Amino acid sequence: MEWSWVLGCLCTADVKDCMLKINTLNYAQEVCYNGTLVIKAFSSGVEIGSCNWILNGPKGDIAYLSNSCFFSAHAMAFDYRSLRGTCALIYSDFSSLSDTQDIEDGDNYTDPTSDKLLPPSFQDSDGFNLNSDEDLEEKEKLVFICSCAIECVKDGGSVLIPINRLGTILQLLEEMTTLLEASATEVPVYIISSVAEELLVWLNIIPEWLCKQRQERLFSGEFLFAHVKLLKEKKIHVVPDIHSHGFLKNWREPCIVFCPHWSLRMGPVVHLLRRWCGDPKSLLILEDMENLELALLPFKPVAMKVLQCLFPSGIGLQKVQPLLKTLQPKTVLFPEDLRLKTNFSCEKSFSVSYYTEAETLKVSRQKDSSEIKIAADLASQFYWKTFKKEGINVNRLKGKLLMENGRHHLFLDNDKKTSSGNSSLLRCGLLDSNKFLAKLSKMGINASMERGTDDAGSTNVRIVHTEKPYKALIEIGNTSTAITTVDANVASILYKAIDNILDEV
Repeated sequence: MEWSWVLGCLCTADVKDCMLKINTLNYAQEVCYNGTLVIKAFSSGVEIGSCNWILNGPKGDIAYLSNSCFFSAHAMAFDYRSLRGTCALIYSDFSSLSDTQDIEDGDNYTDPTSDKLLPPSFQDSDGFNLNSDEDLEEKEKLVFICSCAIECVKDGGSVLIPINRLGTILQLLEEMTTLLEASATEVPVYIISSVAEELLVWLNIIPEWLCKQRQERLFSGEFLFAHVKLLKEKKIHVVPDIHSHGFLKNWREPCIVFCPHWSLRMGPVVHLLRRWCGDPKSLLILEDMENLELALLPFKPVAMKVLQCLFPSGIGLQKVQPLLKTLQPKTVLFPEDLRLKTNFSCEKSFSVSYYTEAETLKVSRQKDSSEIKIAADLASQFYWKTFKKEGINVNRLKGKLLMENGRHHLFLDNDKKTSSGNSSLLRCGLLDSNKFLAKLSKMGINASMERGTDDAGSTNVRIVHTEKPYKALIEIGNTSTAITTVDANVASILYKAIDNILDEV
């Protein structure tokens, strides 16, 4: 048997073409896709580029809630208020899967004003507890990690830190160099990445993604992060790869290295991990991995020490229901994987549906009608026809209905702006079968009526048969009336009978 393999590679032109299709936007900036969908992004409080979304269309809006943090020492605060009052909300924060504590119904909601002991500055206007414990916990983790790293290099080992979240890495870098200086320990600190130099410059001049405390540094003339000063003082070395001349020239051990990739499957971390995995004095620092044994499998036997640390990156179970009650969506789409951890059986302010991967979930639309934007001077020229029975006002127009920025826009023809003039007649309303039979009788036409069904299976259909002097069949439905006959003159006569009953538009 002969096998043939086809390997497809992307050329530079293909990559550039793909990049041209990427659009960037700021927090709360509106962008429109295809004239129909208005998209907005809001800070999730986790990291640069991490955000929640609102997709607004003609039939309603949908909020997409990803991993979010109420408190961050570096990123912009979680902007949950902008997600309020949507028709539907997709809850996609799976960080709670690692929580061991299940929340019983009613336990995961507390009165927002119940904690009176905390200073007002540690509670927001909706009562979410933003106390300093989370800030202190994150600070303590950073100090602990850095102290372990310094003890390691003092003992003659090297420290390897795969780059994951940029904000956390920059804070580690600040804390690490501070403690090194305080302990009078001199070891080189390397950042190995092909994009590190450009990225570090960019991070120090773009404050929009940072918390207020960090932004205030920029306005006061300080650096957003300490790496700029550290680079000038040559306390850290940034190199594009492990084979660069500058890296080989300045390389010495023990050292502290920040490099990609957190998966331990690509980038400089693979080479350095192979170098140090057998050294019991060296240290590997990772953010919490789901399967550490599998991650380290290619490097076994591993003698180096491994430190895992989990930083806040999601909404805790205790805050899920209070948050959803604050956001007040009409429908919440919740992960099936979290069904057993959170109980919504007593929730009445919104409905809950559970979704699973690769399955379609149908959600009823919240708007039965669409809004249309009409210029005020144009709307003032309308001549409305009122149908009291149907409870509607009707105006006949001729023009174009366009969709732009998620809204319908009406543009009328220049030569005819209202229903006045010599326009052909249109009729509106549901044909009253009894009035129709009476009208036929006055015209000397014998007719009978029976119930029937239409092509869609609806039984609310009336069928009128005429025999003498004209033979025809008239089907009266909810939205239309159809005349079936072999004689065009007969059809015209019956049409006039219907025309006299219905209202003109």
